[in-house]
Amino acid sequence: MPALPSLRQLSYLVALAETLNFTKAAQQRFVTQSTLSGGIQELERLLGATLVERDRQQVRFTELGLEVVERARALLAQAGDLALHVSRSAGPYCALVKLGAIPTLAPYVLPPLMRAARTQMPELRIALREDRTSDLLTEVHKANLDFALIALPFETPGLLVEPLFDEELWLIGASDDPATRDARPTIDAIDPARLLLLAEGHCLRDHVLQGCRLTDPQPDIEATSLTTLAQMVEAGMGISIIPEMAIRGGLVKGMAVTARPLAAPAPRRAVALVARPSSARLEVFEALAVIARGLAVTSARTRVQAAGTKGAKAPKTSG
Repeated sequence: MPALPSLRQLSYLVALAETLNFTKAAQQRFVTQSTLSGGIQELERLLGATLVERDRQQVRFTELGLEVVERARALLAQAGDLALHVSRSAGPYCALVKLGAIPTLAPYVLPPLMRAARTQMPELRIALREDRTSDLLTEVHKANLDFALIALPFETPGLLVEPLFDEELWLIGASDDPATRDARPTIDAIDPARLLLLAEGHCLRDHVLQGCRLTDPQPDIEATSLTTLAQMVEAGMGISIIPEMAIRGGLVKGMAVTARPLAAPAPRRAVALVARPSSARLEVFEALAVIARGLAVTSARTRVQAAGTKGAKAPKTSG
């Protein structure tokens, strides 16, 4: 068997790919520049191929080098998962897990999920990160995150996907906006020219466009948060479509904004938890999925009961 590259050499190569600078890559790996450069040269000798083209101005990766970097990332992630798996002798829930969530889910899903997780798995520690879907999935692949809470549809190649629940997307408009006059407006009644969306890169933007069968507009105004969207709607700058959980979570409470569910077929999104198949935290992954689904069912029952109570006729009184 030919000599195999070491994980350390592979980590040097990945660090160089991420920084495109030998000095910064060495700092990232806590080694000297000569050590990192020598490690990469030895890696190239072992593989019998040039991976990096060097000159005084810049660092370039060959086509083969870029392929090796992607494979190295996967190997490093699997090695990390292996080390975690061995360290689980204290129990699967006596651990630190790193969980990511997209901004349109984090404020509404994470608080009840964290409370329930602390009750059911008190030894488990959870570190949280909020980011866009594409960035979260990249970090999961690189083993910088264990799991991510995302909304589907979204491409998730090479990952385990655990569906949690579905939710509708609702229309919001200023209190006097004609678009929200009907109790259940139709998709066809939505004026694309007035539709305010999150900026490109946020998956909710794509879910809205797909669900409403709209082409991607070029609006003058784009937002980076649901709060900003709601504020622009309140100011009469247009209408928007946001997740039901944001409405239930009080996003527009106290604002001069009307929220309406859309008539069928209403646009929807699916909430899911994703992880690497090689993750050593799959028991935690499954436990969190069960908790999240249970919370969704409880929330749905509460809404149904509240709607029934609200819709019931008050008993007549005698006097």
